[in-house]
Amino acid sequence: MKRRTFLAMAAGLALPAPAFARKDIDEAEWVIGIIPEQPFNIELMNLDRIPPDFRRRDVRWTGPEEAGSVVVSVKDRHLYSIQGNGKAIRFGIAVGREGVGWSGTTVVGRKARWPTWTPTANMRKRNPKLPVQVKGGPENPLGARALYLYRDGRDTLFRIHGTNEPWSIGKAASSGCFRMLNEDVFELYGSVPVGARVYVR
Repeated sequence: MKRRTFLAMAAGLALPAPAFARKDIDEAEWVIGIIPEQPFNIELMNLDRIPPDFRRRDVRWTGPEEAGSVVVSVKDRHLYSIQGNGKAIRFGIAVGREGVGWSGTTVVGRKARWPTWTPTANMRKRNPKLPVQVKGGPENPLGARALYLYRDGRDTLFRIHGTNEPWSIGKAASSGCFRMLNEDVFELYGSVPVGARVYVR
């Protein structure tokens, strides 16, 4: 809570829920405040609604991965931002549903603030009701930030991104991307550069 309280205080804001509401979220139960930015504010989630194992945590790291890289443990539904000197930041994530999981080494090919979501052809084949494209914003499934994963110079079509479904964190819920709370992907976006390696296991 210290980090989150600092974010709120540094922005000079109080913590009551914002006035607007979405049909899939009970603001009184989920949203406790905002990180103000343009063109949209980033909501701070009520972590009492997130299982403790999937909340942001500083942890020890004994692996060989270089500082600045990212390790995704699909089985554990955790993402690690490697800090170096035996330290990492662990985040809870949502992973791909059964049949759409994957593993391997990729790199962050590009990053985007409030990204546009363009469902893939396979996604639209499975669900013809999906829109062709959704502009960035609070209703966008990619959330506040996205890191685009590339392999051999090509977009894999998988992303590390925020979400407008915070209740999915810790679950197998996506089409193969890795979802994070918007406040968590906001932090990751700021610390992981384009070109960083992402190890998916």
